[in-house]
Amino acid sequence: MTTKLFGTDGIRGTANLHPMTAHVAVDVAMATAAEFFARDPSAHPLVVIGKDTRLSGYLLESAMEAGFLSMGMDVVLTGPLPTPAVANMTRSLRAGLGVVISASHNAYHDNGIKIFGADGFKLPDVWEQSIEARIAGRDWTLPTVDNIGKARRMEDATGRYIEIVKHTLPRGLRLDGLKVVVDAANGAAYRAAPQALFELGATVTQLACAPDGTNINANCGATKPQALAKMVVETGADIGVALDGDADRVQLVDRKGTIVDGDQVMALIARQWSTQDRLTGGGIVATVMSNMGLERYLASLGLGLIRTAVGDRHVVERMRADGYNLGGEQSGHIVMSDFSTTGDGLIAALQILAVLIESGRRSDELLSVFAPLPQFLKNVRYSSGDPMTDDRVKGAIQDAERRLDGMGRLLVRKSGTEPLVRVMAEGDREDEVEAIVDELCELITQVAV
Repeated sequence: MTTKLFGTDGIRGTANLHPMTAHVAVDVAMATAAEFFARDPSAHPLVVIGKDTRLSGYLLESAMEAGFLSMGMDVVLTGPLPTPAVANMTRSLRAGLGVVISASHNAYHDNGIKIFGADGFKLPDVWEQSIEARIAGRDWTLPTVDNIGKARRMEDATGRYIEIVKHTLPRGLRLDGLKVVVDAANGAAYRAAPQALFELGATVTQLACAPDGTNINANCGATKPQALAKMVVETGADIGVALDGDADRVQLVDRKGTIVDGDQVMALIARQWSTQDRLTGGGIVATVMSNMGLERYLASLGLGLIRTAVGDRHVVERMRADGYNLGGEQSGHIVMSDFSTTGDGLIAALQILAVLIESGRRSDELLSVFAPLPQFLKNVRYSSGDPMTDDRVKGAIQDAERRLDGMGRLLVRKSGTEPLVRVMAEGDREDEVEAIVDELCELITQVAV
């Protein structure tokens, strides 16, 4: 029987417990290598392995390194490096595969494995299904000792990524005079983010840029930017930039301490690129979580909003299929295919900083692009079963959808990475929307006990 390992964003779980054990990591590496050779025996047998700053990264990095080497693939180890940097490095080094060991925005006790193909894009579902089947059947053959792989550490990986990031700004543009507080979530971009901003001329104040293996995402970063907001105000900075643990998402803070989500970031970049005739596809791609206010704002500019399922991989797939060069998620995954194959929080932040410099406007004026509709999102944790299959929950959802018809939206879904049900509603009437979310969460809590 095939074991389900891959979720919406690779494999994820508590470190040193199934599936995030050294044993599983070795198996994943060996099965991935076997699938790689089966699909294209002539491809370059090189894999780039990067990670964030979690303590368990050492364990999983070594295990995956051993698995790939045992199958005859050479390995390049980058050390702590943002997810988008590993994707880019995979293409730059003409490697056959790229691996990121990270649980993104999760706390340090979790970890995960994301795998990229030679093109720098996350492996499609069909690859993941085949890898799982190979693991279940132990379907691989070890080469002779003369054909095992070699490994080396890449000492200049961070510097190479910084140069890539800097060159995404318009030619000749500098950030001189701009005061920026950067919160790297004690994660993968703890060196790259402040250094890139400094080299571009900004005056940089660092926050959560001192990882110790257990403080990644701990009351900091894109999921908890409150400390950043406070520091921006206290230091009189022009703007704050918060990344998550693997730096593929970003949240911004304006000079008054207001937290700005990914919808506002996408709106501003879309407007800027549209006026510069740089936006392709006639709009952007976002998920079902993006606010209706974004959709209405884009429509006022003559631009469309294409919605996908939650997850940046779904956004990327639609962008590639239909020729869009901008997309992302409200959570801060901003995908700009002109620069990267996946979400890149630092590059997205630089596009906003460029607009700040070019417009001469203050961040509190610039970053409030549209008025969002009242939106409420709550998570309900469950320990067993599936609350979404309960008839009472199904009926309550249908009733809530009828109440919102014509004035808002409802989205109830299970998380792809944690045992959570996420309940989101938005609409023109704030009291009605909030009541619907509270009622559904209370019912799901009762069912989930």
